[in-house]
Amino acid sequence: MKHIVYCLLSVVCCQLSICKAQVGAPYIHDPSTIAECEGKYYTFGTGGGGLISEDGWSWHSGAERPGGGAAPDVMKISERYLCVYGATGGGLGGGHNGRILTMWNKTLDPKSPDFKWSKAIEVASSDGMEDQDAIDPSLLLDPTTGRLWCSYGTYFGTIRLIELDPKTGERVKGNVEKDIAIDCEATDLLYRNGWYYLLGTHGTCCDGVNSTYNIVVGRAKNVEGPYFDNVGRDMFHGGGKMVIAAGDRKAGPGHFGRTIIDEGVEVMSCHFEADFDLSGRSTLGILPLLWKNDWPVAGERFKGGTFEIESERRGYSLELAVDFVRMEQERQRFWQIDPNEPVKVLPNQKLEDVVENWPKGEIPVRCSDYMFRPWQRWTITPVPEAGGYLGGPYFRIVIEGTERALTATANLEVTTTPSFTGTPEQLWRIEQLTDGTYRIMPKAIPGQEGLNTRFVLYSIADSTPTLAPYDFNIDNSKWNFRSH
Repeated sequence: MKHIVYCLLSVVCCQLSICKAQVGAPYIHDPSTIAECEGKYYTFGTGGGGLISEDGWSWHSGAERPGGGAAPDVMKISERYLCVYGATGGGLGGGHNGRILTMWNKTLDPKSPDFKWSKAIEVASSDGMEDQDAIDPSLLLDPTTGRLWCSYGTYFGTIRLIELDPKTGERVKGNVEKDIAIDCEATDLLYRNGWYYLLGTHGTCCDGVNSTYNIVVGRAKNVEGPYFDNVGRDMFHGGGKMVIAAGDRKAGPGHFGRTIIDEGVEVMSCHFEADFDLSGRSTLGILPLLWKNDWPVAGERFKGGTFEIESERRGYSLELAVDFVRMEQERQRFWQIDPNEPVKVLPNQKLEDVVENWPKGEIPVRCSDYMFRPWQRWTITPVPEAGGYLGGPYFRIVIEGTERALTATANLEVTTTPSFTGTPEQLWRIEQLTDGTYRIMPKAIPGQEGLNTRFVLYSIADSTPTLAPYDFNIDNSKWNFRSH
């Protein structure tokens, strides 16, 4: 971050009628990558504090780290958590004499008897005169080599890379810092499919609704670069492919973090400099992370609506297993059509035309050709009071115009029940996958303890939906939402 601005944020609970952001009190600036500890989620921000969430959806203050400063990052290595942060620098006190420090903890839970941060160790610095500012650090533990890397820096000069010892958090003896980018700050490093990615925050920060922050990316085959964008521009000469910019009434995304939930299920975290629906405050953002041609791009939070739910396996539509009701139509032989005769708009078949013939109790579901029929149209609505998961609330899924709800059963099947009552088997977790499709997962399965994290809506054959273990590598687990 270029300029440190401290604000007193009122901790109030905010529930929007349409859930467009994290709920609770998700107010933070320069958040670290989200870390999980003992079933809870944590992120740390500028100033020393941070946020805690029981479920990944509702956030509140309470995370603790000493040292103040700015823009921390946190990572679990073996059985401990390593935190890296910038002290001074970034224009704090008018200078750029920054320091990067690391410290360890056994737990992130401030209520645990094991909660104790180690003494901070300096691993990098800037003297305020050189063309560099030691602030905004991030961590990468290379999964191919086990080596630990730290990038840091701001617009005041270069982005630098150093190597740390993953056992001590200290700088590797004899390591010489390397300049790898310019014209960005708040960088993050990640590795995927043989590529190293450098994500940097570009634009202006700390100006609320006028902030122009956005996140760009370059990639390299070597962690030390050079990092090029999608058209071959080197990030050391200002390159960078867009990952996320302002949108959805939120301005200034910055400080990227990546969290892998499951194979093919990833989210990115950031802060938005200003959320127009939350008084223009700086808030935590969690969005699906997609991968297109091996480039990361932010997805959009699923918000609900009325859709065809379409199987990726065959393209058939999820529907009630009821009799097909034909629509009446005045038809003309195509060779007898008068081109001068006015055309008429044909209305869709109405719910009231067919609903009286449906069974009154449970109705099974199947998949078939989509025909714009009432038994194929599903209204999906967030249920924020039911909690959520990392990046979204649970949803109810009902036939449009009715309370008939999609429901998981104890024998790992799906059916519809006459009314939505809010039971866990009627609540659905909807996550966009890295390829842009979705998985649809019941919150709980009757007779099984705890939250369901394994079974998803699954097309076991072209026309047979069921519940089965999630598998990203086959299309049976994947669905699309089409608005017709």
